[in-house]
Amino acid sequence: MVEELTIEDMATFCKAKGFVFPSSEIYGGYAGFFDYGPLGAELKNNLKQHWWKTFVQKREDVVGIDGSIITNPKVWIASGHVECFEDIMLECSKCKHRVRGDHLIEDQLKIVADGLSKEDINKLVQENNIKCPTCKGDLEEGRQFNLMFETNVGPVQSDTSKSYLRPETAQVIFADFKLVTDTSRLKLPFGIAQMGRAFRNEISPRDFLFRCREFEQMEIEYFINPEKADDCPYMDEVNDHKLFIYSSDMQEKKQKEKMMTIKDALKKKMIQTKWHAYWLALSHKWFISLGATADKFRIRQHLPTEKSHYATDTWDLEYKFPFGWKELQGMANRTDFDLQQHMKHSKKDMGLYDEETKKKIVPHVVAEPSQGVDRAFLVFMFDSFVDDKKRGNKVLKLSTKLAPIKFTICPLIKKLSEKAREVYKILNEDHNCFYDESGSIGRRYARQDEIGTPYCITIDFETIEKDDAVTIRNRDTTEQKRIKLDKLQEICWKLMNNKISFAEL
Repeated sequence: MVEELTIEDMATFCKAKGFVFPSSEIYGGYAGFFDYGPLGAELKNNLKQHWWKTFVQKREDVVGIDGSIITNPKVWIASGHVECFEDIMLECSKCKHRVRGDHLIEDQLKIVADGLSKEDINKLVQENNIKCPTCKGDLEEGRQFNLMFETNVGPVQSDTSKSYLRPETAQVIFADFKLVTDTSRLKLPFGIAQMGRAFRNEISPRDFLFRCREFEQMEIEYFINPEKADDCPYMDEVNDHKLFIYSSDMQEKKQKEKMMTIKDALKKKMIQTKWHAYWLALSHKWFISLGATADKFRIRQHLPTEKSHYATDTWDLEYKFPFGWKELQGMANRTDFDLQQHMKHSKKDMGLYDEETKKKIVPHVVAEPSQGVDRAFLVFMFDSFVDDKKRGNKVLKLSTKLAPIKFTICPLIKKLSEKAREVYKILNEDHNCFYDESGSIGRRYARQDEIGTPYCITIDFETIEKDDAVTIRNRDTTEQKRIKLDKLQEICWKLMNNKISFAEL
């Protein structure tokens, strides 16, 4: 990754290469909405599939659901979203430009403003004489703005037909909790996972994919017996894992984040429970497993002013983007707040019988790894981007697991296309491949470097006339090797599944 690359540069690059487009651009676009192009759709799907395989299919203690986007509005009354899911909006008295209050405070004063009240924001605006960022006019007093998109269900619009596009995926998990546990025969501790779209009517969407009005989430609610918050059987997997930790105490003392092991963070009581520490480490490890740079991440504890009223402890997994440290994933210890709320409003019992303790309990959510797919997408785009001056082109050094195209098949000249098509047909059965016979071979290699294709396979005259072999080129090193055609399918499979390295060919 290069530090000089801005979020605007990345947006331009993604549009030019077919990763992400502004939605409905032919009509001038629509702020906060984006469409994933051919390459972006492949990369995004690879990312989601790997997350699902890692956190759902490979685990005995997690099951998945796929809940509806529109649900009974009583869900959002119970969760508190109808009453409290708000940001503070500031409006310019002159040009009527509207901006989210905490974002403007952060931009102008360089302080953490998340969680500040309307009164706090108005006071900071007055004391620091903060003006409209567009015209420098005076800002009116901030007012609360609910972020949920309203919609109507049925042919007649009325108060009883009003519902909402879901602002998060978590509440569907809580509403379905009893049905999932009854049908899946789950025993504590266990998790329920979901991937899907969510919608927030952001006052001022910004930073490309980072803050949109429509986005996707990958989320787990992990439930435990509240009497066993430290009874995590998986700690040996993460005790020695190192990452940057930025506690609330360190923030208040103006210290920098510090690299330490999970074991040390628990020993120093920075993280309150082993389960919480386990899921924080696991989330960090997932990004690293897909090629992201470990030192570009940190976990940051919420300050007392930021923390939700129901959370005993909350941490964010953050990434160091060129525009600063930004949240990828929020992970709160939510206790039994959500289940209790839905029990209260629905009059349905959400309790479970714990066979070990012989008690009926309402489980606690000890951690909820909740991250944005689009933000994760941005991480891998920034982290893999290299402007290679020696080659004279940009290179996306994406993990083979994420790369939209795995192999590009290139006949040296069009006369060799018949043999090249045969190779393409064989490899495309197992991997997403691309066929390219246009332009010089060097230009074709450069095009594939720029979109992250790990390997190019070239068919030349020697393939036909001499050795029945092809040239395979490594994206990251530009090294090339000859591979016999009868071994090619097996070798390509091994390369994609990390059974062999390119150096071992």
